[in-house]
Amino acid sequence: MKLSVVSKKLWSVHKQLILLLTPLVFLPLLFALPEKEGKCLYVVVLMAMFWCTEALPLAVTAMLPVCLFPTLGILPSKKICPQYFLETNFLFLSGLVMASSIEEWGLHRRIALKVLTIVGVKPAWLILGMMLTSSFLSMWLSNTATTAMMLPIANAILESLFGDLETLKLKCKSPEDHESAVINGTLSTLTVFPETLGHYLHKSEYQLKVWKGFLICIPYAASIGGTATLTGTAPNLILIGQLKSYFPDCDLINFGSWFAFAFPLMLLFLFLAWLWISFLYGGLNTRLCFAKQDRRAQAEARAKALIEEDYRKLGPLNFAEGAISFFFVMFAILLFTRDPKFVTGWSVFFKKGYVSDAVTGVIIVSILFFFPSQKPSFRWWFDPQASNTPYVPLLSWKKAQDSVPWSIILLLGGGFAMAKACEESGLASWIGGHLQPLAEVPPGAAVMLITAFLACFTEFASNTATIIIFLPVIAEMAMHVSVNPLYFMIPATVGCSYAFMLPVSTPPNSIAFASGHLMVKDMVRTGIVMNILGVLSVALAMNTWGIAMFNLNTYPEWAQPINKSALITDVSPVQSFNATL
Repeated sequence: MKLSVVSKKLWSVHKQLILLLTPLVFLPLLFALPEKEGKCLYVVVLMAMFWCTEALPLAVTAMLPVCLFPTLGILPSKKICPQYFLETNFLFLSGLVMASSIEEWGLHRRIALKVLTIVGVKPAWLILGMMLTSSFLSMWLSNTATTAMMLPIANAILESLFGDLETLKLKCKSPEDHESAVINGTLSTLTVFPETLGHYLHKSEYQLKVWKGFLICIPYAASIGGTATLTGTAPNLILIGQLKSYFPDCDLINFGSWFAFAFPLMLLFLFLAWLWISFLYGGLNTRLCFAKQDRRAQAEARAKALIEEDYRKLGPLNFAEGAISFFFVMFAILLFTRDPKFVTGWSVFFKKGYVSDAVTGVIIVSILFFFPSQKPSFRWWFDPQASNTPYVPLLSWKKAQDSVPWSIILLLGGGFAMAKACEESGLASWIGGHLQPLAEVPPGAAVMLITAFLACFTEFASNTATIIIFLPVIAEMAMHVSVNPLYFMIPATVGCSYAFMLPVSTPPNSIAFASGHLMVKDMVRTGIVMNILGVLSVALAMNTWGIAMFNLNTYPEWAQPINKSALITDVSPVQSFNATL
């Protein structure tokens, strides 16, 4: 049998082979380590392999702790099962429900079109408008939903600016091909500008580059925007959950404090990304987009008219959209102001430690299920001719049930269960003890290395699975070198969202690539620099306002009880850390 035939057959069953062979290959782990630590590492490695290869659906792999940890004697089920619905999951669920209500009434489309009418229709400004809109929406909606909504809007605007994409691709062929197309009638001579074919070809290629810039900026901006809020992307919530598991006394990170740190970082990275994408794809140079001033003005007028027409079709803001807007703003304000750390929040009116972000989120989204979607009228009670049909709330449970990705909630739970087992089995401490040589690496350099490593690793694996696997290790590493754990854990969390180089890295990347207008080399060329810019932005944020906000230049008391031995034996790394900062 030919080698190619064998390889095809093996590939067709590769997931089944991974499921069968992985437990056998890593069986020696059970005997190479102390009993409990070895068993826990065995399960962690199995889950990591299944997550990275997707041999099982991600949510199914996330449920393996329920059967493996109790049967191997690592943790009883009564300790594992509650990890699947911690208060962090409720915060995430409330964010998803709010997002589904926004999508239900089309408020996100109104926001997007309004922003585009403000920024104008010149290519560079349109790219900026697309990125600002995508990043803002992805702070509250899923990155995937944001990308899926914004791409059709972008394509419609581009067609009004440059014409049909297929015609534009045909124009980008060689001059000989172009002449043949005109002769054969494939391309109308009426579309040919009076310039030479060489300049014509150059201009068409340039316009196609701008088109690619529009398409590639949307998924990138969605990934960047998701980092700005705790509910924007799953890794942020994994950080909160694991902080509460490892460091119960750490209350520095909540919705408000995270936003105060991550939002400026998002704006900085978004600005740098806009400059890079505009430079790479020609959005900063409008001279070559259009041959003449009058033709450019006509194209821009068509694009502006298209945006305004789409916005006009939405009609005036109706009662349901106004109500959703109100509750959305209330949702954000209450989460920001509960306990922002730099000022006293409204949580002081309640018993200390009782009201969390999850409580706030659930209160607001619960109202959506009974608040009417049409303006109530007292005259209805006294009008016998009025319709007696039941009123429709802003959100139905069926819509929420269909919109919420329940698999992600299971994935979060699986991460928390894994972290709990690593902590209680002693595996996390065992790993941390073997990372002592890293104490020689300056903490500032370690931040950049951690961010870069996870940004590269998540190119090939789910960002949620990546942070679940590595965050416990990073926390132990920070404690064993006597560095504030947040100084390593925050960059790791943000870095997991910086996957820009491959179509398979994130669902938004896949959606943009599936349009058929981008090539892998386009994403790799753009994504490499995007990753570098992201690493540098995170390093700058951590070493400037991050230090001031989270007091990162001292080893915190909330981490000391877990690291008593390290504090006794390692005092100098703290001093070297302060000196480095």
